[in-house]
Amino acid sequence: MVINYLKQRFKKPQNDLRYRSLWQYIHIDIILVLCLALLFITGLSILYSASNQSLNTIEKQALHVGFAFIVMITVAQIPPATLQRWAPFIYIVSISLLIAVLVIGHISKGAQRWLTIGFLRFQPAELLKLAIPMFLAWYYHRIHLPISTKTALISLPIILIPVIITAKQPDLGTAIVLLIAGSSVLFLAGLSWRLISLLGGILILCLPLVWWIMYDYQRQRVLTFFSPDRDPLGKGYHIIQSKIAIGSGGLFGKGWLNGTQSHLHFLPEHTTDFIFAVCGEEFGFIGCIILLFLYTLVIARGWYITLYAQDTFSRLLAGSITLSFFVAFFVNMGMVTGILPVVGLPLPFISYGGSSVMMLMVGFGILMSIQTHKKLMTT
Repeated sequence: MVINYLKQRFKKPQNDLRYRSLWQYIHIDIILVLCLALLFITGLSILYSASNQSLNTIEKQALHVGFAFIVMITVAQIPPATLQRWAPFIYIVSISLLIAVLVIGHISKGAQRWLTIGFLRFQPAELLKLAIPMFLAWYYHRIHLPISTKTALISLPIILIPVIITAKQPDLGTAIVLLIAGSSVLFLAGLSWRLISLLGGILILCLPLVWWIMYDYQRQRVLTFFSPDRDPLGKGYHIIQSKIAIGSGGLFGKGWLNGTQSHLHFLPEHTTDFIFAVCGEEFGFIGCIILLFLYTLVIARGWYITLYAQDTFSRLLAGSITLSFFVAFFVNMGMVTGILPVVGLPLPFISYGGSSVMMLMVGFGILMSIQTHKKLMTT
C-alpha cells in the first residue's frame, strides 16, 4: 500500500506517542492551526485589496473564518472511531440531500445546487467532499488491503453516482473534486497500476460521450482553454485579463492595494475564482511563491498526519483530505494561469465565501482528531 511504503521510508520511533502535550489533550494540532492561521491572514489581506478595501467584505469573511475555526475545533473532539461508525450514515444522508436538490433545490444563476432548510442555505455537494472518502475508508478498513479488482469496482457507483448528479446541477468543478476525493482513496488503498491504466484507458474512450453530455457553456470553456483569443471579448475575456494581471506583476508586483486590473474592474470575479490573479499582480512572482509555500506547509502537515495514523480508516481518510486540498488550490491556480480550463473553483482560504471554507475546516478538524486521538504506546 502506498502509505505503508512511505511510512517505512520515514519511520518514527514508536514510543514518541507517550509524550503528549497540552494541545494533544484538548485535541488541537498546533502546527496545523498555525499554518492555517498564516493562510487566513494572507487571504484577508489579499481580499481586502481585491474588494477595493471593503471593510464590510472583510468583516463577513472574518466571521466565516471565525465560525469555521470553531467548527474545526469541535470536529477535532470527535474520535476517529466514532467517525468510522458514522461514515455510512453520513454518506446516505448526503446522497439523499443531493437528490433532493434535483427536486426542490434553489436555482441561482442558472444552476440548481442549493437547498434551503429554514434559515440555512447550503450545497449538499460540499458534504460529499468528505462523505465519499469517509464511506470508502470505512469500507476498505473492513477488508484486506491492497484492494482487488472486485473491491475496486464496488467503489465505482459510490463515487460516480454523486459525481454525475453534481455535474447535472450543473457544477463541473465540484464534480471533479468529488471524483478526485474518491479516487484518491482507491490510490492510497493500493490500487494496482495495471488497473489504474485500465481505468484511465476507459476514461479516455469515454471522452466523446462526456463531450456530448456536457452543457454548451462547458464546451465553450474547454475550447476557450485551447484558444482564448478566439473570443477575446466574450468567453476568453476572463482568462486573458487574468494573464494580463499576473504578467503585469513581474517579479515583485505593483505593491499591496496598487493593482489596476481588479481595482478598475477589468478582472472579473476578482474576489472569488480569480483572486490569485490579484495576488500575482500586487505581489508578483515572489508573492505567489510565498503563497504556494504556505499551502505546501499545510500539505506537509496533512501528509505527516496521514503517515502516522494508527489504523487503515484514519490513514485513508487523512490522505484523501490532504490530496483533495492539494487538488483544490492546484486546479484554481491552473485555471487562473491558463494551464487548465476554467471550472469555477475558489482558491482555498483566499477567495471570498463561507461554504467552501466551512467544509475545508471540517476536513482539517478530522485531521486534528486523527493526530490527537492516538492511543498511548508503551515500551
